[in-house]
Amino acid sequence: MYDVIIIGAGPAGMTAALYASRSNLSVLMIERGAPGGQMNNTAEVENYPGFDSIMGPELSQKMFENVEKFGTENAYGIVQEIKDHGDYKEVLTEDKSYQAKTIIVATGCVHRKLGVAGEEQFAGRGVSYCAVCDGAFFRNKRLLVVGGGDSAVEEAIYLTRFASEVVIVHRRDELRAQKIIQDRAFANEKISFIWDSVVEEIVGNDMVVTGAKIRNVKTDEVHEEPANGLFIYVGLEPLTEPFKNSGITNEAGWIETDHEMRTSIPGVYAIGDAREKGLRQITTAVGEGGIAGQQVYKYIEDNK
Repeated sequence: MYDVIIIGAGPAGMTAALYASRSNLSVLMIERGAPGGQMNNTAEVENYPGFDSIMGPELSQKMFENVEKFGTENAYGIVQEIKDHGDYKEVLTEDKSYQAKTIIVATGCVHRKLGVAGEEQFAGRGVSYCAVCDGAFFRNKRLLVVGGGDSAVEEAIYLTRFASEVVIVHRRDELRAQKIIQDRAFANEKISFIWDSVVEEIVGNDMVVTGAKIRNVKTDEVHEEPANGLFIYVGLEPLTEPFKNSGITNEAGWIETDHEMRTSIPGVYAIGDAREKGLRQITTAVGEGGIAGQQVYKYIEDNK
């Protein structure tokens, strides 16, 4: 029986683990991949206090090393369900069951897929959702980046380190990214734009991507744009499927909480990118992790 089980080891989960373990609580952190979550897929982090610039995987490692110092236990597992038994909670993975007095959900979210023909077929063969992971495979190649928000434009800039040309395909006639990021993209001679357009199909030969069919949303005109790879950044989907039967998610799948990170189930908290909120950043995840780590301590003390 742990004091708290934290599901997810991104910046939110690791911060919650740090605060809870420093309060002398027994903490188990369950993660389905490498600690760091989306930070591992981020090139340069330039808006985290204390660093002018730091690579996402490096920041992940620093956070994890800090958490380990205070005795947090770590386990690999893919959570299937949580159960509320009143005075204790149960977390079921694919092959194990864990019990705790409290649960903190910090599962985050993933990049939304386009849902077009060829996307699944060419996944890992030219279609990617992670410039940091796959950018080096496209040296001197022509790439398409789909999207117009911060992630899309930042990753397009990162890809110019390797690619000969990067073309941003955006469904609107202006970007949604922060102004400072837009300015960098417009000033980069390797980056060009296809405005008011969406990808209708990803095409290729038996082995790899060779391009994409692109439709102009204003004229309905379709043309095939040649490319050696396609990077997709068109929004996010919450990783909350295991919790939908517990009643803590809304219709879109996001978890709703109060300002103290409490869900509708007493003793169950949610933090980070899986929450229903406006700003999904490392800084907000860390702040929420600190709040939840302190709240579980108070909850346990109040229910002794």
